[in-house]
Amino acid sequence: MRKIFSFLLIVAVAMISVGCCEKRCCKQELSFTQLMEQSAPEQVEAWYNCASRLDEEYTKAHAAELREQKKLLAFDLDGTLSNHKCPMPAENRALLDALGKRYHLVMVGAGNAPRIFKQMENYPIDIVGNYGMQHAKVVDGELQITKQIISEIDAQFFRTETDRLREKYGYTEYAGEPLEFHKSGMVTFALLGTKAKKEDKLVFDPDRAKRRVMYPEVLQIFKDYTVFIGGSTSFDIVEKQYNKYDAVLEYAKMHGYTKEQILFFGDDMGDGGGDSHIRLGGMDYIHILDYTKIPELSAFLLE
Repeated sequence: MRKIFSFLLIVAVAMISVGCCEKRCCKQELSFTQLMEQSAPEQVEAWYNCASRLDEEYTKAHAAELREQKKLLAFDLDGTLSNHKCPMPAENRALLDALGKRYHLVMVGAGNAPRIFKQMENYPIDIVGNYGMQHAKVVDGELQITKQIISEIDAQFFRTETDRLREKYGYTEYAGEPLEFHKSGMVTFALLGTKAKKEDKLVFDPDRAKRRVMYPEVLQIFKDYTVFIGGSTSFDIVEKQYNKYDAVLEYAKMHGYTKEQILFFGDDMGDGGGDSHIRLGGMDYIHILDYTKIPELSAFLLE
């Protein structure tokens, strides 16, 4: 009996491993929603459990293959290339300079493109903002918006429901406004307010535990939207079709790249995180747990 169990366990592990490998060339042209609808349950489960994380062991063993395969490098900003709402360290700026000589680079953020551009101190790079609702490029040092999706939202509904959540969970005191209504239609529910001090935001919920307590209820209230545990103190709420997986894939198609040629760098891969759709959609990524380590973790691309 024990031998049978061991055999079945080995088969199960092998099936999951195969699923993880197969995802890299599977249904590349589908949106995230289509991918989830058209993939077999066991394939989705394999993606969910092991995703497409390329750890250090894998990148070292397959460095030459990855350098040949990857053409488009997509980056999150906060927690990946910089501390939250802070400029990039000089080392990470130099990293982008070096990578930009070999690969096509794009920033893919939750925030709007002008905010990302300003935080990066006007670094010349294409930016996809608000989970794909906004595209921008830099021309002669100036940021130009090339795409802007405007979604109509019921502002009173958001105010009423988020006020109720504040009362229930004790976030009735805040600095600035309680909500940020972005031009795109994305809404940021800022628990400490839109004008909270940077130092307060950095220590508020670094492990997202406070917001994870609220997350199931926020999801239920805004069930017609996609909800992210965004930034350091907030929830980002967007229309269902917007997420970083679809945003990166759309940008890649615009520039002639396939899903297989993309490598994403992000820190927020957990369920509800801003980068979570990248993991769940089976797009190759490198998980950045410390933004000061990204030069080390991406060194294989420059060998």
